[in-house]
Amino acid sequence: MTSRQGERVRLYVRGSILGYKRGKSNQYPSTSLIQIEGVNTVEEVDWYLGKRIAYVYKAKTKKNGTLYRAIWGRVTKPHGNSGVVRAKFRKNLPPSSLGGRVRVFMYPSRI
Repeated sequence: MTSRQGERVRLYVRGSILGYKRGKSNQYPSTSLIQIEGVNTVEEVDWYLGKRIAYVYKAKTKKNGTLYRAIWGRVTKPHGNSGVVRAKFRKNLPPSSLGGRVRVFMYPSRI
């Protein structure tokens, strides 16, 4: 049996922040659009519904002994047919996060 000594295991899937949900003239910052890596159809999105998302960013001042902070959210529904998902975060994502990375965690499980 092989041991995983020193090998890192990722418990999340990477995703990109595309922007806010929007229409022609209005945008809705309370809902963000996320493209999850490797998800290209609505059927594949189904597994990620309800999963938690973290937007991790670096701040200037230390809090709780670290410079890194996170805004947590969750996948709510698909957006269109290309595997993009809508997500709600506890606090709306800042405009500086657009184009940035998020972590889509593998829990909570619905299996």
